[in-house]
Amino acid sequence: MEDGDSNSRRWEDLDIDILVKIFQLLDIFELTSGISRVCSAWRMACCDPLLWKTLDLSMLKSNFIKIPLEPYVYVDGRSDRILWRILKISLSLSRQSIMTLIFHFNLFVSDEQLTYTAERCPHLKRLVLPAWNRIKKPGMCKAIRGWKELESLTMPSIANPPYILEEISTHCDNFSELKIMGPCDIFFASSLAAFLPKLRVLSLRCSILYKDVLILILDSLQHLEVLNISHCILMEALPAPQHKRIIKEIDVTIREKASRLREFVTCMDDSCVMCQRTRTDEGLVRWYKYEEGLWKADEVRSLAL
Repeated sequence: MEDGDSNSRRWEDLDIDILVKIFQLLDIFELTSGISRVCSAWRMACCDPLLWKTLDLSMLKSNFIKIPLEPYVYVDGRSDRILWRILKISLSLSRQSIMTLIFHFNLFVSDEQLTYTAERCPHLKRLVLPAWNRIKKPGMCKAIRGWKELESLTMPSIANPPYILEEISTHCDNFSELKIMGPCDIFFASSLAAFLPKLRVLSLRCSILYKDVLILILDSLQHLEVLNISHCILMEALPAPQHKRIIKEIDVTIREKASRLREFVTCMDDSCVMCQRTRTDEGLVRWYKYEEGLWKADEVRSLAL
């Protein structure tokens, strides 16, 4: 229409609900690109809670190189600046309405970035953590203490799990779901039993899992309803000289213990692509080698992304 046409409408005159519907089609880069500064109506639409139930940063990866000393990665300064910009704009627009926060598996977040985020989304219920090479114990503990409504966590495996599990036990009364992306050894399983005995959903897919660890989990987590060990390498410790062997089938003892569960998800099929990949990577899947976004998958619906 011509500029003088009295029937023409301006973008800023669109109903807020329509603007929100349009903005829901944008990804995080588009949503934080400056559209909130177009006019007051667009600013109002950009702050609508419907846009911010989930802050999905799974499109954002760090540009990094591996180094021989802690934190074993060097993150390019530009990657940090991009992450800071997106965090600051998103957390300002969201106005504490974020309930799900998803980091890419290879997004190396710093202590400062994590605690900054935690302070600005106190109602978080679900958290998908990245590799935490640059996150130290004080930063992680401070963040967890701020997420009192946390119910679900996806995390990499760590060598010293008690501190984070104890923080969750102390501060997150409604916590019920955990996914560990990496090996779960006897120490990790014992920590789960000690600090999260009321856990209801647990996924250990695509990792090495020893039979005694699996039995400890089934015996100790009496409130457990769903357990996913799909594509795991199931091992049994043996006396010398054999030391260990791969278990090809889940035996009757384990199936009896798992029979009380609502859902016991397994896959140990030689023809399964993911089982093959777990074996090729020796129980520590190198997700970067495979299809982008494969790390988001899970046979348990509530844990899939």
